[in-house]
Amino acid sequence: MVFEIKEKKGYNYIDEGEGEVMILLHGLFGALSNWDGVVEKFSENYRVMIPMLPLYNLSLRKDGLTSLTNFLKDFVIDMNLSNLTIMGNSLGGHIGLIFTLENQHLVQRLVLTGSSGLFENSMGGSFPKRGSYEYIKERVEYTFYDPNTVTKEYIDEVFETTTSIPKCMAIVAIAKSAQRHNMATELHKIQIPTLLIWGLNDTITPPMVAHEFNRLIPNSKLRFIDKCCHAPMMENPGTFNDILEEFLEETTLV
Repeated sequence: MVFEIKEKKGYNYIDEGEGEVMILLHGLFGALSNWDGVVEKFSENYRVMIPMLPLYNLSLRKDGLTSLTNFLKDFVIDMNLSNLTIMGNSLGGHIGLIFTLENQHLVQRLVLTGSSGLFENSMGGSFPKRGSYEYIKERVEYTFYDPNTVTKEYIDEVFETTTSIPKCMAIVAIAKSAQRHNMATELHKIQIPTLLIWGLNDTITPPMVAHEFNRLIPNSKLRFIDKCCHAPMMENPGTFNDILEEFLEETTLV
């Protein structure tokens, strides 16, 4: 399903539905379309927003995670948002964690899926080589349990990104920033209800990472999806949405 990308105050974003605000954050090689299943289901009862993260527009001299978190904070302020459900995949989860730690008064719930912040294998353990389509295809498919889940359009998009030297430099800078920023000593400060939805076959942030998040975040709940890798909302959207819906109902403020 194709959703309209809106432009306002310098932001590009998807904004569907009405009600409590749900902000979805994509990963380093992610796209707004990664969340199509979530938007389609939950925009019936929530205002679902997906800001396009400026991964390739940030100064490489700045800390990538800090810049991206500041971008999210500016987005929330400029759009006058509060009482948020923050949901992030991979790098998006990492950004969501930092934002939540700094702004718990704005966040009602946190949902992480395949999040970085403790440990992650970048692109399956190695950085993508420029110019080799088959290599990129192999690395992208490595992040999915069923390679057939990956569309040619998605592989083409990642390949196009890796053929650009400036974009590759931005990817490296952000990836290094994320790897340097281990959050193990900070996670106990997160007091809001947190849901961890993890692929049981995740090769990038393995199940042990999910268990560690669950141990370190006090009010967290961990659910695994079998035969699923690093992007459960794409690989098994039905099960992902069922788990998410149950959590939202359990944590709705009366």
